[in-house]
Amino acid sequence: MPLSSSRQTDAVSTRDPSSSFIKTPRQLIVVIVLSFLVPIVAIILLVQLVVSRPAADPNAMTDEAIAKRLQPIGRVEFSAAGAAAGSRTGEQVYKAVCATCHQTGVAGAPKLGDKAAWAPRIKEGLNELVGEAIKGVRAMPPRGGDPSLTDEEVARAVVYMSNQSGVKFKAPAASKPQSK
Repeated sequence: MPLSSSRQTDAVSTRDPSSSFIKTPRQLIVVIVLSFLVPIVAIILLVQLVVSRPAADPNAMTDEAIAKRLQPIGRVEFSAAGAAAGSRTGEQVYKAVCATCHQTGVAGAPKLGDKAAWAPRIKEGLNELVGEAIKGVRAMPPRGGDPSLTDEEVARAVVYMSNQSGVKFKAPAASKPQSK
C-alpha cells in the first residue's frame, strides 16, 4: 500500500497542464460576457473617435475676435518723456531720438562729430538738411521716427548734430507756449 499511497499524493501535487483558470460556472459567465462587451465598447469608442471632429469656437471667427488676434503687441516710439512739444533742445532731441542711429552710424547715418561724413550734407545748407530730416531721407524715417517732434525741434537737432562737426549754424529759438 505504500506504493499506491505515494501515487495519489503525486497526482494531487502535480498540476494538470490542461486545466483552466475558470473553476466555477460564475467565472465562466463573467468571461463570456466580457469577451462580448470589451470588443463592443472598443468599437463604440473607435467610432466616436472617427465621427467626432473638433469644432472651432463659433465666436472665434467674428470680426472683433479676428481683429483682436491681429492687433500689434506693442509699438515703438522715440521721444523724450515729460518734455512739452516744441520745448526740447537740439541735444535733448538728439539723445532721445537721433542717437539711436547717429551714435553708431546705423544704415549709413553720419555719426555725430564725423566731419568727413557730415561735410557733403552741410554743403547742401541748413534748410535742405532740415527739410530732409522732416520728410525723411534714405533709411531715416520722417522726423527720425518720432511724429511728435515739431519742425523747430527737428531743426534744433539738425543744428546740434551739424555743429558737432565744426559748423556754426544758429539754432531756432524755442517757441513760447500760448496761454489760453
